[in-house]
Amino acid sequence: MFSEKQLKILAFPYTHYDALICDGAVRSGKTSVMSLSFVRWAMECFDGCAFAFCSKSVGAAERNIVTPLLQVAYLKRRYRMQYNRGDHVLTIRRGQRENRIYLFGGKDESSYTLIQGVTLAGVLLDEVALMPRSFVEQALARCSVTGSKLWFNCNPENPRHWFRQEWILKAREHNALHLHFTMEDNPGLTDAIRQRYKSMYAGIFYSRYILGQWVMSEGLIYDMFDLAENVYRADIPRLPHSARRTIACDYGTTNPTVFLDIYDDGDRIYVDREYRWDSRKELRQKTDREYADDFMQFLDGRWCTVLVDPSAASFIAELRSRGVYVVEADNNVLDGIRHTGTLLANRTLQIHDTCVGLIDELGTYMWDDKAAQHGEDRPVKAQDHGPDALRYFVNSLTDWRFVHVPPE
Repeated sequence: MFSEKQLKILAFPYTHYDALICDGAVRSGKTSVMSLSFVRWAMECFDGCAFAFCSKSVGAAERNIVTPLLQVAYLKRRYRMQYNRGDHVLTIRRGQRENRIYLFGGKDESSYTLIQGVTLAGVLLDEVALMPRSFVEQALARCSVTGSKLWFNCNPENPRHWFRQEWILKAREHNALHLHFTMEDNPGLTDAIRQRYKSMYAGIFYSRYILGQWVMSEGLIYDMFDLAENVYRADIPRLPHSARRTIACDYGTTNPTVFLDIYDDGDRIYVDREYRWDSRKELRQKTDREYADDFMQFLDGRWCTVLVDPSAASFIAELRSRGVYVVEADNNVLDGIRHTGTLLANRTLQIHDTCVGLIDELGTYMWDDKAAQHGEDRPVKAQDHGPDALRYFVNSLTDWRFVHVPPE
């Protein structure tokens, strides 16, 4: 059973439109029906041609497009599909007809070189708003076969994002069919599943990924942070004895250096202590050796995993020379902010009231208005050292930790 908008995706190849743009909420049934329609169109209208599935990475294209496609019963009955993981190519045959779909990842500005030189009869760009413009435009330039069509899908980002400005708002100029999706456009979702996804996002990410709105990042980043609900008092011990300990570090030379002592019992996360040295306020800059001395005192002989910003190479080397188990942190900013916001909104992230630096920074952590005006989501690089260290820890968690079960 397909929704009305999903049926329009299936009918798109047989219309006069040259391009299809689907944007909107997560889990709204865009990608699955798009890839199904793409394969049908490619096999009915072409033979011996090359096509492309593009995503943020080849792994994402495999996970979000190819793997689900290989399980579609309708396609399995009609075609022989074989994916070569080594060459990143999906070969599809029916009788004597054969076409190939190549996978490409557009992760940064240099990625456009990966797709140069190939001639395509069509391209599907999954999560196109996450790819550099240079890569996207190079992929579109490759579609020179007569009858080729362009397929785009994405979740909303900043309303000044180049893809919204140049394609969604100019859909008519590009002879493109634009379809905007919500989760209600996916008949395969139950109310319980919809509620689960609604609980995974907070703030700006709720507006974009659940409501499907192209909204600006502005104001407080963690507007869901609550001094009563996310902070526990020093006279009320809460740390479970079985909680796993991690220390997260944001290292600075002229900027402050912050260590956070974090405990995770599998349900709640507790930031129990912080270390902070601001060389500007103290009028003295510490060496790596001095910071490592302070860290060993902070560690207090209770060994655990330590997460450090990967750019702090000299500090990491100093800690490792002392036998500390250091893991270079995942420094993905937007994913870290999104997931931290979910934990704060769910009240599963608790902060000791003696962590005054972190609490102050969480309450004043702002989106950069100037960057937002140019279509970029970026926090202001000031008073962000505690939130950065916290983000390193949050990025180490598995995805299931960000699904909230509302309290009774």
